[in-house]
Amino acid sequence: MLKRFSISLEESLLEKFDQYILGHQYDNRSEAIRDLIRKVMVRKEWDADKQVMGVISLVFDHHEPRLQEKITLVQHDYHHHIISSTHVHMDHDNCMEVIIVKGQAGEVQELADRLTALRGIRDGNLAMSSTGKSLS
Repeated sequence: MLKRFSISLEESLLEKFDQYILGHQYDNRSEAIRDLIRKVMVRKEWDADKQVMGVISLVFDHHEPRLQEKITLVQHDYHHHIISSTHVHMDHDNCMEVIIVKGQAGEVQELADRLTALRGIRDGNLAMSSTGKSLS
C-alpha cells in the first residue's frame, strides 16, 4: 500500500534535488526519495551488524609476486561468507576479482579490509547491500 505525504524544502535544495533526479534518471521525486530512504536503511543494517550482502571488487597487477595466492588464502579464511567470486583479466597486466559476500556486517567488512589492505591491490571497494528482508 502506498501512502502520500508532503515535505517542505527550501527552493534551492529542491532545485539541487531535481538536478540529482535528472542526473540519475529517476522518473519522479517519489522514486528518488524511496531509493534514498532504502540506502539509509541498508546503512543502518550495516551499522547494527546485521546479516547483509555485499560485493568486494579488487583491481591488481597479476605480476605482483604471490598476490593471487594471498587473495585466495584470505578468501579461504572467510569461505563461509563467500557466495561467489569471479576473476577477470582486464588486460595483459591487470586483473579484477569480484567477490559476492554474505554474513554479519562486521565480518564482511573485516574480509573487505583484509583484502584491500594486501600489498599490490591497486583499488579495492566494498559495495554494501542488504539481504532485502528489512526493505519492504
